[in-house]
Amino acid sequence: MTQVKSGDTVRIHYTGTLTDGSTFDSSAGRDPLEFTVGSGQIIPGLDKAMPGMTVGEKKQVTVPADEAYGQPNPAAQQAVPRAEIPDHIPLDLGTQLQVQTPDGQAMQVTVVQVTEQEVTLDANHPLAGKDLTFDIELVEIA
Repeated sequence: MTQVKSGDTVRIHYTGTLTDGSTFDSSAGRDPLEFTVGSGQIIPGLDKAMPGMTVGEKKQVTVPADEAYGQPNPAAQQAVPRAEIPDHIPLDLGTQLQVQTPDGQAMQVTVVQVTEQEVTLDANHPLAGKDLTFDIELVEIA
């Protein structure tokens, strides 16, 4: 059987869960995820698990935060005066918003604190600081 090696394009089905068992992403009901092994297209810890797998093989991989989305960066949080946020924007904790950076780039942020004067927005990836578990199945080596 052919085994996956770095540089191969593969297709996998996967389910990603947090340490509490809750699912944060899955390819169930969708086409398999396609990527080139070793190219940096997916998180490093999952990429490292691919070499040596054969088509049809299933395995579970635990990826520590440092090999997934990294640790949260405190500098990625910013307090914004509440008066600068339009009234129609929801400010519930955990709400994800898209903001524009000074150079015109779109950036995803999460509302993490709200006071009468300020709203604190967090630009860290929502999975930063979390260990992840993936159940993967190799569907194809292209």
